[in-house]
Amino acid sequence: MVKSQTTICVERQKQANVPLKPPGTPFGRFIPGLPARAPLPIFLKAFRYARHSPSLMALATAWALAACSTMPQHADTELGNRIDAPVGVTVAGEKLDTELLRSFYARHDFEAVWPSHETQANKLVEAILHAEDQGLNPEMFHASALKHAAALTPTDRDLLLSDAFLSYADALTRGVVHVDRRKDYEALAPEPVDVAAELDRVMDSNDPGAAINALAPTTRDYLALRKALEKCRAGGARAASACQHKIAVNLERLRWLPRSLPRNRAWVNVAAEQLILYRNDRPVFTTRIVVGEDIERNQSPEFHTAIDAFWVNPPWVIPADIAKREIMPKISRDPNYLKRNKMIMLSNGEIEQLPGPEAGLGQLMFNMPNRFDVYLHDTPDRYIFNRDNRRLSHGCIRVQNPRDFAALLMEQPVEKIDTEIATGATTKKSLPEPMPVFVVYLTAFADTAGKLQLVSDFYNRDNAIWRDLQPRPRKRSHATHGTKV
Repeated sequence: MVKSQTTICVERQKQANVPLKPPGTPFGRFIPGLPARAPLPIFLKAFRYARHSPSLMALATAWALAACSTMPQHADTELGNRIDAPVGVTVAGEKLDTELLRSFYARHDFEAVWPSHETQANKLVEAILHAEDQGLNPEMFHASALKHAAALTPTDRDLLLSDAFLSYADALTRGVVHVDRRKDYEALAPEPVDVAAELDRVMDSNDPGAAINALAPTTRDYLALRKALEKCRAGGARAASACQHKIAVNLERLRWLPRSLPRNRAWVNVAAEQLILYRNDRPVFTTRIVVGEDIERNQSPEFHTAIDAFWVNPPWVIPADIAKREIMPKISRDPNYLKRNKMIMLSNGEIEQLPGPEAGLGQLMFNMPNRFDVYLHDTPDRYIFNRDNRRLSHGCIRVQNPRDFAALLMEQPVEKIDTEIATGATTKKSLPEPMPVFVVYLTAFADTAGKLQLVSDFYNRDNAIWRDLQPRPRKRSHATHGTKV
């Protein structure tokens, strides 16, 4: 019998005395510093750079062998060997996700699952055929092929059913467009979910269809958009085409967030140019904001962080790219530019603007660590909040009423914030506890009154997500497996 890739990897690990990683454990947890779910070829590339160093070669060998151990063992069954085939798995002309299949069938000794769970399978198929209720195209989960699954071989049918259910569960729990396929500025991601374990739990429930749909987010925003989508689709083809696209895209964005949100949170919707503070899951403060310009390098990103403190009368160390692109040319034309704008050149070459009411950050800056160096802050240019188009910054978010926002965060009267500002001193005020912040870009959402709002996609981000929500073209070959796509 030809040995499967899993068997070969396990044997090589034993020969090299490399410890076996428990099946299902993310690779990044087994060897710190390396990404979970990384494909084997990434680690094999290490040999190219390590062959001239014994120590690096040893490490590369361990990495590659350990990568093998991410594949569950004991795959020497028909199903297991199909999943481990180097060319991947294709059924009814559709490419399946071998990673999800492997993690699921490892829980079942790589034996067929659905012949003994026909009732559950039928209910799960019914859920997939209604995936449009979640803003998802059923064809992404093999809807047409599932209708004719009885004509497949038993092994192909089992694989197709499993892949459909796993892929649907995966889409509901972390979105169709995974983090590694998104743009750098789309940095939101929910906590990872073991969809193989979830599918096992769903199979044992009284209503598998309802149980798998319950994996979707439970947030007020998600449920409101689902309700809006239902009304949109009921309005006829013309009405549906006008709003279904936009709602589906934003349901996908909401799947990138935690399944349930903290009851206390700051919600910054860049597309709506609005900030809302929630206490006990109720909006207690709403204000206008200024966001990044339309040009891509200045667009405000999407991310999750927390405000842990704010600065009173903050100085502004001007980012190097802004200094080079905007400040240095002005200095070359006007030798007094720095002095007139209360700026100084630091010993390390950075330019700092001294604190004061006319400083770029205004009188308050909210500290929220993130890799984009994007913050919420005040501004001396109060008039800009009266504009409809408030896309004016380099990416940071200017707040119309920062004093009230700070007072609510500190649970103090606004007069106390004013007293701190009046001293003119630069001070840091830590919050009683960090406030979670979600910077999102939702072009369809329900406002605080529950009314659907559709706003402009001024950063032109919707279409890319919409394309990713469409099913891939099917293979034209009639072969059911063993052919590359």
